[in-house]
Amino acid sequence: MKLGIGIGWRPEIADAVEELPGIDWVEVVAENICPGHLPAALTRLRSRGTRIVPHGVSLGLGGADRPSAQRLADLAERATALGAPLVTEHIAFVRAGGVLTASPQLEAGHLLPVPRTWDALKVLCENVRIAQDSLPVPLALENIAALISWPGEELTEGQFLAELVERTGVGLLIDVANLHTNHVNRGENPAAALDELPVEAIAYVHVAGGTERDGIWHDTHSHPVTEPILDILSDLRARVSPPGVLLERDDDFPPKEELAEELTTIRGRVAGQPAGPRGEARARGGLGARPKVVESSSPNARERVALSQAALLSALVAGTPAPEGFDSQRLRVQSRALAAKRADVVAKVAPELPEILGDGYRAAFLAYAKGRPMHDGYRRDALDFAEQLLVSGRPDDDNARRLLTRWWEERAAAHPPRRGTRLVRAARAALVRR
Repeated sequence: MKLGIGIGWRPEIADAVEELPGIDWVEVVAENICPGHLPAALTRLRSRGTRIVPHGVSLGLGGADRPSAQRLADLAERATALGAPLVTEHIAFVRAGGVLTASPQLEAGHLLPVPRTWDALKVLCENVRIAQDSLPVPLALENIAALISWPGEELTEGQFLAELVERTGVGLLIDVANLHTNHVNRGENPAAALDELPVEAIAYVHVAGGTERDGIWHDTHSHPVTEPILDILSDLRARVSPPGVLLERDDDFPPKEELAEELTTIRGRVAGQPAGPRGEARARGGLGARPKVVESSSPNARERVALSQAALLSALVAGTPAPEGFDSQRLRVQSRALAAKRADVVAKVAPELPEILGDGYRAAFLAYAKGRPMHDGYRRDALDFAEQLLVSGRPDDDNARRLLTRWWEERAAAHPPRRGTRLVRAARAALVRR
């Protein structure tokens, strides 16, 4: 399936995307669109023949639980509404806890790495097959960037992805920026990963920018694409001609001319010729292919994965001790990054909060988030944050408190919770933090 050169569609650059030359297709964050009310800009692109691919971020196919039937139905609905040729998601977990661990379910609000173990692979493969059976078009999965490594891993990233394709026939969305991130942060060799990949299973490729701070690469999607990332794209192109390559940008959007320049650079790298035998694809299936033999994960495998993921996520978002074998310093960095992302996303989904609280918003939110895991998405998180401020008598400014009360009342209830409700919630939060 030939896609060509594309760009990630975001509302902030909708006008620019329509005007950029040579855009063959776009990718949209699936959870950010409503099938019955597509943005006019997306409708215009589709009428011009531009393909649109929904890119999910919330399924958590690498998690211990089976994927949510409702989330799969929502993704299928978006694929149908957009006339999408395929849908994509991530090899990651985004929540943990719940029934399998007899503990409260925690939300990461972020894509976290799956342990590269045989147990985790079996669980992932079964979840992928459930998703494939629920979607109207082929599925491709993306490798993710990570700050942390799991102890005791049994496969390399390339081996893990190759086994996943072999067992499920799922397509791959290879993010070369994520390969670079894992090179800097975890010492993994991008060329070695590409050597082990079933490159003929690649549905398309992501290219994105980032920045390095204190020896850690942050995959920000808000900086220009750097030369090392482009070099990995060239290395991949030397092995196979990817069906599609897409530029991702999620924040700090540059002028249209800068986006066009980056796309021109990417086109130049993609135009390179395959180098010798590296360009020969291995016959290991492809997008949409299904293996002849499948296997199910055992209940014990799901339970083991559930316990390990819950322990890690609890350490990251609830302040519990670091699980044995993890780098405590890296966990602290990841924990701070998750809290900062929560603050940023809540500010986007509820922009009135930073307007009301002014310069004190970020410090107040980070204090709230410390030891208070997210349980039900960012919009609920915004309401809980506002509620916590109000029941503690903040903000100090009377006018700001009135504005915050009005904002909360319009979205939650007629009045902030009474003292008894606050005590119950405080007790419940204390149990979660244990």
